Amino acid sequence: MHKTAAMMTHLGGALLTAAFLTRSVASTAGTDVVTYHNDIARTGQNLTETSLTPATVNAAAFGKAGFYSTDGKVDAQPLYLSGVAISGQGAHNMLYVVTEHDSVYGFEADTGAVIWKNPLLQNTGEVTSDTRGCGQVVPEIGITSTPVIDRSRGAIYVVAMSKHVVGSTTTYLQRLHALDITTGAELFGGPKTIQATFGSVTFDPKQYEERAGLLLTNGRLILAFTSHCDIGTYQGWVMAYDPATLAQTNVLNVTPNGGGGIWMAGAGPAADAAGNVFLLDGNGDFDTNLDISGFPASRNFGNAFLKLSTNGGLTVVDYFATFDTVQQSQRDADLGSGGTLLLPDLVDGNGRTRHLAVGAGKDSHIYVVDRDSMGKWNASSNNIYQDITGAISGGVWSMPAYFNGTLYYGSNDDRLKAFPITNAIIASTPSSQSATSFSYPGTTPGISASGATNGIVWAVENSSPAVLHAYDATNLARELYNSTQAGARDSFGAGNKFITPTIVNGHVFVGTQTGVAVFGSLLPATPTNVHIVRGS
Repeated sequence: MHKTAAMMTHLGGALLTAAFLTRSVASTAGTDVVTYHNDIARTGQNLTETSLTPATVNAAAFGKAGFYSTDGKVDAQPLYLSGVAISGQGAHNMLYVVTEHDSVYGFEADTGAVIWKNPLLQNTGEVTSDTRGCGQVVPEIGITSTPVIDRSRGAIYVVAMSKHVVGSTTTYLQRLHALDITTGAELFGGPKTIQATFGSVTFDPKQYEERAGLLLTNGRLILAFTSHCDIGTYQGWVMAYDPATLAQTNVLNVTPNGGGGIWMAGAGPAADAAGNVFLLDGNGDFDTNLDISGFPASRNFGNAFLKLSTNGGLTVVDYFATFDTVQQSQRDADLGSGGTLLLPDLVDGNGRTRHLAVGAGKDSHIYVVDRDSMGKWNASSNNIYQDITGAISGGVWSMPAYFNGTLYYGSNDDRLKAFPITNAIIASTPSSQSATSFSYPGTTPGISASGATNGIVWAVENSSPAVLHAYDATNLARELYNSTQAGARDSFGAGNKFITPTIVNGHVFVGTQTGVAVFGSLLPATPTNVHIVRGS
C-alpha cells in the first residue's frame, strides 16, 4: 500500500524544538554532508566550518541546543543539505535521519521542524525485522546503514529491512528506496526488492543486514551486506545499482565458495577518483591455494583488504591478506571489524607520489596498503607498505579520520590518538592523545576546520549517558569541551554503538536511541538568525 505525499509530509510548526528559538546559529550556505564520513575517501573532515573554532567551543558558549525526536534508534550517521528549495516554503537547511523503525525524516536542520517523514513499511502485516537471534542490532532491525544523497537527482538512497507476516507465513525483505529530498516521495519506480544470485549462490534477505554505509561512485550505487552475528550460512555480497533507475547492474560475492561478511562497524566502502572501491571483508574463508596471478583459486577473499573495480563490472582487482589470515578468522580476530580510509596523495622520501589506504581490525595492527599494489597474500610475512604494531592498544570496531597530515584513531578501550604522517610514512607513536579512554567499540572521530586552520576533532563516547568530546586537532591532550562539563544540561541519553557525529554549519548532530541530539552555540541569537518553519 503506497503512501501519498500528503500522508508522508508533516509541516511541523508544532514540532519545533523550543531551545532553537533562542539558541539558533547563523548557517553558512553551501556546505553539504551527503555520505558517510563526509566524502567517498571516508576522511571524516569538513573543511568549511567557520563558526566552531577552538575559541568558541567551550562549556560556557557551546552545548546541547536541541533534540529532534524520532520513532526509533538512529544507528546511521545523519546527512545534511544546505539551502534546499521546499515547495511553497522557500529554501531550508535539511537534516536527513533514518531509524531502525524503518522511517526516514527530513528535518529543518536549524529548528527541528519535521518537513516530511516517510514510514517505509508498505503493506498490511509488514513490520520491522526482529533481531534474527543476534544482539548486535536491537530491539528491531530497520534502517541500519548510512544513506547517500545525490543532490543532482534530488534523491536520498536508503536500504531498509522488514518482514511481512501473513497468517503463519513470514517473509523477510530488503528494499532499496530512492526518496525525493524535498517531499520524501518514492522516485525512479522504487522501492526495488533486493535480490541477487552469484553462480550457484542466492541472496537470502533474512540472513543479512546492510550495516556498511552506501557508496555512490562512478555512476553506480554500491551496497554491501553482512550477517546477523555469525549465525547460519552467509557470504560477502556487494551489489551495484543504477542510481537513475534503481536497476541492479552488477553483483559480486567475495566468498562464493565459503563464508564471510562485510561489517566495517557501519563505515561505508571507500572509493578513489577512478571509481575503484576499497573495503575490509570480515572473518570468513580465505583460500591459500593461489592462482598464477596470486588470487585465491576459489575466489574466497574472507578476512582481506579488497580493491574492487567498477569499470565494466564489479570485480576484485587487487587485495591484501595477512600471512595468518586463516588463523585470524578462526579465532575471530578479523581485519574486517573496522573501516577503511583513503589518504590523499602523499610524496615519500624519494619524491614518489604514493596512493595509500588505511585499515585496522581486531588484531590492533594499523595496516597501510599501496592502492596501486596492495601486496596480496604471503604465507610467511605481510607483504605490505606499512604494518604498524603497538600504536593502538585495543581492537578496532570503528574507523579513523584524517586532517592536515595527521591520522586520528580511537580503538577499543584506548585513548583517541593522533599519528602524524611524514614522507608518506605514518608515525608508529602518537604525537598526542586524549586523557579519556573510549570503551567498546572505541570511537569514530569527525573533523571540523576552516581549511587547514581551527581544526577540532569530535568524538562520541558510547556510555550511559553518552558523551560528546571536542579536542584541539593539534593537541588531543587539550580538550575543548565535553558534554558532562555543564552537569545535566547537555546530557543526551545512552550511547549508540557505532555513532559518528555530523559536524556542519555551526552544529554537531549526534544520533541516539530516541532521536538526534543537536549541539551548537548557546549564545543568544539575533532575530535574523532564527529560522522558523510555519505549519499550515
